[in-house]
Amino acid sequence: MSTENELKELVKQKYSEIALQAKEDNQASCCGSSCCSTEVYNIMSDDYTQLEGYNADADLGLGCGLPTAFAGIKKGDVVIDLGSGAGNDAFIARAETGKTGKVIGIDFTPAMIDKARQNAEKLAFHNVEFRQGDIEAMPVTANAADVIVSNCVLNLVPNKAGVFKEIFRVLKPGGHFSISDIVLEGELPVGIQSAAEMYAGCVSGAIQKQDYMGLIDAAGFTGILIQKQKAIIIPDDILSSYLSLEQMAAFKTSRTGIYSITVYAEKPADAEACCAPGCCS
Repeated sequence: MSTENELKELVKQKYSEIALQAKEDNQASCCGSSCCSTEVYNIMSDDYTQLEGYNADADLGLGCGLPTAFAGIKKGDVVIDLGSGAGNDAFIARAETGKTGKVIGIDFTPAMIDKARQNAEKLAFHNVEFRQGDIEAMPVTANAADVIVSNCVLNLVPNKAGVFKEIFRVLKPGGHFSISDIVLEGELPVGIQSAAEMYAGCVSGAIQKQDYMGLIDAAGFTGILIQKQKAIIIPDDILSSYLSLEQMAAFKTSRTGIYSITVYAEKPADAEACCAPGCCS
């Protein structure tokens, strides 16, 4: 069984490759994994092109929702985008927060950070910055953000509980998040669970929906709400790379469901300014 560090290195390697792939390849796959489909285009991602702030150079087709559309970002807000990739969600958040706000994108893949910074420079956005770092230990001080967004990223992180604790630490009291992610109902076939490509592709790293929501509650958030949910259908030409015909048939008739959800939750307004010794340093 792979360790957390091994899984992280797998994701970093794959997303370094994805940074150089065409958007069309990423959208025809599961979150950009190399198992592209010739049957179905745009397996997970929603259409960003009509949103203010959209920039085609920053859209790698890796998302599974539109968290910025549900995030309630206001002018002047400080927004953090977790797993910011080439900057797509960060630039859309910037259109919402305006020149008086600030957007910080965090990604642990150097190739993605480089691409995002190049895009920000081309757009002459001086209130959008990208920091390389692990979202389980964000390079951000406590109580810094009004809003946190993320798009199809937490399912790639082995320690999801740690990420939600970090989100709680970094949000201001009364702040909130809107996160799009992949969750499960029922158990995936072993062939998919153990496939490295499908881990980097957001599917086998997903956890049960009930457990995911439980982690948010355990981290101390209130007002937890699923803003949107849609089923994810993996095409046969991808499934056949991991499952036999018999296994595929059994999977399709099982009660297992793969879903994209967009989740909202708030840090209580009366939460202590410093949630742990040394957290404000």
